[in-house]
Amino acid sequence: MAFQIEVFGEYACFTRPEMKVERVSYDVMTPSAARGILEAIYWHPGMKWVINRIHVLSPIRFTNIRRNELPGKISAGNVRRAMNGTEIRLSADTSEHQQRATMVLRDVRYVIDAHFELTDKANPGDNAGKFTDIMRRRLEKGQCYHQPCFGTREFPAAFLPWRGGDIQTSYPGERRDLGFMLYDMDYSDPENITPLFFRAVLENGTLELTDCEVFR
Repeated sequence: MAFQIEVFGEYACFTRPEMKVERVSYDVMTPSAARGILEAIYWHPGMKWVINRIHVLSPIRFTNIRRNELPGKISAGNVRRAMNGTEIRLSADTSEHQQRATMVLRDVRYVIDAHFELTDKANPGDNAGKFTDIMRRRLEKGQCYHQPCFGTREFPAAFLPWRGGDIQTSYPGERRDLGFMLYDMDYSDPENITPLFFRAVLENGTLELTDCEVFR
């Protein structure tokens, strides 16, 4: 069963992995970011989301912002000690704030075209019709497990089922080669998580993913 979901927000940052110091967003939402939005709405171990294509409804516009970031993380050991009853400060040390520039997208709006496939973790009572009905209800009610976001948690994504009929993109008749883009992460080997890439081409305002060649 295919779904078309409209997602939109004020800002987005789909960070390019080759940019190590300052965050720079891809021109368009990545397939893994689109899948993350759908999993925030509905996820089950017996299914997996597959992104067919991403339609760009708003013009691609960038803006620069500056953000305070922390270089470190809260210690996992401190979390364990707190769980065991030890009184310990868990908040991050704000004295080490680092101000960094970020190039983000603004006023984004997409339609995600996707379907799901059943996995070997599906229960005997699980089936495509059951998952389809649940997803439709959650979309209509605006339900989600956690707030979907556009790349980072400070850029929330609103969503609703697409009811606009034929999709009118922002770039009809145009072809844009966006270069290499992150497709997903390969977690098959937990000791060697590998990024997967593909050559992204925006054709008539649509990023087609059904036949893209994925490589490491």
